[in-house]
Amino acid sequence: MKHYFILFLFFLFTHLFYAQTGTPYTIVISLDGFRHDYLFKGHSRVLDSMATAGVHASSFRPVFPSKTFPNHITILTGLYPINHGVVSNSMYNPENNKKYRMSDAEQVANPEWYKGEFFWETARKNGIITASYFWPGSFMSDESRRPNYSIVYDHYLPYHKRVEGIITWLTLPEEQRPHFLTLYFDATDTYGHDHGPLSDSLFFAVKMVDTEVERLINQLRSINLADSINIIVLSDHGMTPINKSREVSIKPLLDRFKAKAYDTGIFSWIDCEDAQVDSIQYALREFSSDIEVFKPSEMPSYWHYNTHPFFKKLFVLAKPGAELITSNRKMEYENRGNHGYDNYNLDMHGIFIASGPLFWSNYKTGTLNNIDVYPLLCRIYGITPDHKVDGTLDNIEFILKREN
Repeated sequence: MKHYFILFLFFLFTHLFYAQTGTPYTIVISLDGFRHDYLFKGHSRVLDSMATAGVHASSFRPVFPSKTFPNHITILTGLYPINHGVVSNSMYNPENNKKYRMSDAEQVANPEWYKGEFFWETARKNGIITASYFWPGSFMSDESRRPNYSIVYDHYLPYHKRVEGIITWLTLPEEQRPHFLTLYFDATDTYGHDHGPLSDSLFFAVKMVDTEVERLINQLRSINLADSINIIVLSDHGMTPINKSREVSIKPLLDRFKAKAYDTGIFSWIDCEDAQVDSIQYALREFSSDIEVFKPSEMPSYWHYNTHPFFKKLFVLAKPGAELITSNRKMEYENRGNHGYDNYNLDMHGIFIASGPLFWSNYKTGTLNNIDVYPLLCRIYGITPDHKVDGTLDNIEFILKREN
């Protein structure tokens, strides 16, 4: 009997050890605002090499709206914004009067806003250690909903420090080491807004993030993980140039109807009396050809964006290259590039590159959808989600080697 008990303990410990050591390593790197066509222009040697040698999608389609927070959260929940809760970079909840803004650290950390399950939550439930060097939602105040290791967002933290943080985590003792990690760089979004897509300054930012990816790969080699780690490089959206002559200020018109706008820049929900909806919609459509105005029932079905408690009576969307002004305040800064438009507009598409032992080599594919990344990650880690997701594994699984 003692012999069988010892054998049982041996197999138990072997299983527990393999459960972590046999788990794949994956790093998801977000290059914010990196448009699909920034590659292969002489400024991204390392990324170009990864795209050539690994999996490279012709473009990476965001969900609508093509904004930073909604899309980062879709990528790691597999849910449309109306289902994961973060329907814009800024929101107002009429039930409790709370406002969500990217710059409001308290509300960004408030788990009440996040209705979806992030992949790091799924992974933790399945015994996988996770870490994040920045990702929207990764620094929630509820520790149980965060990655095992996470850092509160610091926009000004030098990029090389972020890479060093990833390597520090990957050199922890095996029983403490994360096997799923995220890493975030903002430069291509920041420079795209400030200087416009395809500008010299933008390509300076491309070279900057390319250097950091190279730094990461070199340091992975130094700790003997380069050949065993899967790296996914993606972006949340693209960028399109802004024409300042196409600014559309609808504030005077809204004041005339005593209607209220709830956002500015690319789109806004408009609240008004029920009896005024048709009149305001007609007036806005007549006011400018650079905006589109929808009732929720008229919005394109492929947006998956017409029903949510935060939504109002009318939705106004600027056309690509135009911007919407809904208050007397001038824009906080002058954009030369922007995003948030229709997610089927190719300028809104980002990049998707994958390399590592689980992915095909020298594999080119067409447009992939960011909503399918969560099911892909579940497949990589052998996890069956215990909840409904909007993403579809069949749309992306083919980029994995068949033996996986």
